Amino acid sequence: MNRRTLLSRTTAGLTTLAAASLLSFTALAADTIRIGTVAPKTGPLAGGALVSQWPNVDLWIQEVNERGGLKLKDGQKKIELVAYDDKTNPTEHIKAVQRLATQDKVDFIIAPYGTGFNIAAAPIYAKYDYPQIAVTSVTDQIGELTERYPSLFFTLGSTTAFVEGLRDVLVKLKDEGKINNKIAMVNVADAFGIELAEVARPTFEAAGFELVYDKSYPLGTPDLSPIVKGAKATDADSFVAWSYPPDTFGLTEQAVIEDLNVKVFYTAVATAFPAYGGKFGAQIENVLGAGGVNPDTPEMQAYRTKHEEVTGKAPDYWASANTYASLQILETAIEAVGEVNREAVTDYIKTHTFDTIMGPISFENQNSNRFWTVGQWQGGVFRGVVSSNIDGAVDVKLKDGWK
Repeated sequence: MNRRTLLSRTTAGLTTLAAASLLSFTALAADTIRIGTVAPKTGPLAGGALVSQWPNVDLWIQEVNERGGLKLKDGQKKIELVAYDDKTNPTEHIKAVQRLATQDKVDFIIAPYGTGFNIAAAPIYAKYDYPQIAVTSVTDQIGELTERYPSLFFTLGSTTAFVEGLRDVLVKLKDEGKINNKIAMVNVADAFGIELAEVARPTFEAAGFELVYDKSYPLGTPDLSPIVKGAKATDADSFVAWSYPPDTFGLTEQAVIEDLNVKVFYTAVATAFPAYGGKFGAQIENVLGAGGVNPDTPEMQAYRTKHEEVTGKAPDYWASANTYASLQILETAIEAVGEVNREAVTDYIKTHTFDTIMGPISFENQNSNRFWTVGQWQGGVFRGVVSSNIDGAVDVKLKDGWK
C-alpha cells in the first residue's frame, strides 16, 4: 500500500467518524431543549447568586428531567443547560449572552442575577426575543423598561414599593411611641443601592423622619467599621442599609462589634440567607431585611424540603422562592405553546396566571403585583412582615441588643 492510498483511507475514515459524531449530536439536540444561563460564580455578587440563583436552576432542571423533560408538541424534551460565569462583570455577562444566542443557539435564557445586570442586559435579551423574567431586580424604571423591551418581566416589585414597605413599618413604630424620628441610612454605590437611597430620602422625610446620617460606600468595601461608627455617633433609633450580600454581612458584623444599639436594624439583600442566620445565630433576632416568605404554606414547605434534598443546602427566605417560581412560569409557558417559539412564550406569559410555590402570579404591563417587601428574623426564621397581595405576614418586633 503506497502512502497516497493510506492517507486516502485514513481521511475517509475520519470523515465517516465526523459524520457519525455530527449525526449523534444532531439526534441528541433533537431530543433536548437547550437553556442558557449567565450569572456570577466569582466576584462580589457570587455569594448571592450561589444561594438564590444557581441552586434553583439545578433543582428545576433536575425535576423537569426526572419527569421526562418539557412536554412539547413533538414529544418530551429534556433540558440541556449551557452555563457561564459572568464574574460579576456586566461586559462579560453581555458577551456570554451573545455567545449563547449566536454560537450555542440556546432556545431560552434564564434572566441575570441582580438589578444592575438585568437592566444592563435587557437590550440583548430583547434583541434575540428571549423572555427575561427579572426575578432579582428591584427598580422604579419598570414602566419605562417594559415599554422599551416587550419580553422583559419583573416579579419583585418597584423601588418605591420596597421603600414604602419599610416606611410603613417605621411610621407604625413611631406613631406607637416605640422609636424616635431619626434614621441613620447607608447604601452600596451600585444601581440597586443608589436608586433605593434616592427614593428613600424624600419618602422618609415626607413621613416625618430626619436622616441624621446618610452615607454610601463602594461595592466590595472591605472595612465597613467607619460606616457603623458614624451611625452609632448619632441618636437614631433606626439603622437602614440598602446593601448587597457582602456588605449585609459586613455591616451586621460591625454592628455587633460596635454594639450599635438601635431599635430597628435593617439590611437588604442577604438578610434572608440561611448563612446569615448561621453566622450570627440569636444575635440577629428581630433584624429586619428585604423580602421574606410565608414558610408555613404546604407549597413552600414542600419546596424547601426538595431544595435541600437536591442541592444539599437550604434556600433563602426570599429570592430563592421567587427564582424557582419564575422557572415554573417559564416551564408552564413553554409547554403551553408547545414549541420553541420565544415570541409566543412571551405573549403567553403576558396573558396568563401561573400556579407557583408563591401562589398565583400574573403580570399587568409585564409586572407582577405579588411579592414581599420586608421580612424579619423571628425565632430563627426570616418571616415576611409586609407584602403586596400575599397572606401570612407577622407583626414587627423591636431589636433588643445583640446578645
